[in-house]
Amino acid sequence: HLHLHTQYSLLDGAIKLAPLFEQVKALGQRAVGMSDHGNLFGAAEFHEKARAQGVKPIIGCETYIATGSRFEKEKRAQDKSGFDAINHLLLIAQNREGYKNLMQLVSRGYLEGFYYKPRIDLELLRAHSEGLIATSGCLSSMINRALGAGETRHAWELAEEFARIFPGRFYIEIQRHGIPLQDRVNSELLEIARELSLPLLATNEVLYHHPARRQLQDVLTCIREKTTIDAIGRRLEANAERYLKPGHEMARLFRDLPEAIAETMRFASRVNFSLDQLKYQYPD
Repeated sequence: HLHLHTQYSLLDGAIKLAPLFEQVKALGQRAVGMSDHGNLFGAAEFHEKARAQGVKPIIGCETYIATGSRFEKEKRAQDKSGFDAINHLLLIAQNREGYKNLMQLVSRGYLEGFYYKPRIDLELLRAHSEGLIATSGCLSSMINRALGAGETRHAWELAEEFARIFPGRFYIEIQRHGIPLQDRVNSELLEIARELSLPLLATNEVLYHHPARRQLQDVLTCIREKTTIDAIGRRLEANAERYLKPGHEMARLFRDLPEAIAETMRFASRVNFSLDQLKYQYPD
């Protein structure tokens, strides 16, 4: 799993690290990714606990990317495609240089681009893309929001731009959580991947580590949305799919796209980075 939010994704992920790695090992999975929202707060703890359990840690971040400049701090609810100005972009460190660039991007997001969220922009990505792998992301990404809004040409232009920023390191990410909009977006994503010769990546947005923890995730979602389970209703249904799925479940879910499953399995071998390559020390 490469699209996974731990408890460091505040009010979004409900995954504590110790039980996460117990479940990863129980499922026989040899690598797992961390991609918390806008931060690397859990990177050191994630790395250490994974290594202790003999699991390969893959460190990433689901960054927030501004539609315009990160320096714009005026209220900008929508752009021409009808979606708001803060979008998601999944970045994963492939090597030492990539991790240093990821630290740079996340830090600049807080120091320069913070406006409700720590935002980066395309200018920063172009300057700090080396060693990073990127994906087209979830429904809240720039590409998928454009597709959802009917801005198909804009979505294709964005895909081409990201492919230029991350040459040979940009994936079209396919998720299936039983959301009708996601199904419609996926059909166009598959066309983009085919026409632009971009590899597919099958992922599941993991927010809790075991199906038995579903109710906890629903409660956390309601706290974030300032509502109740009764009031939020069917919007919680997608949470049913957001657990750490066994490999055979993912293979069945993507049985029509075996290449996307195969690419996900190969992905871990592309990552050649350990925090041991950097010197880090917790403050007193």
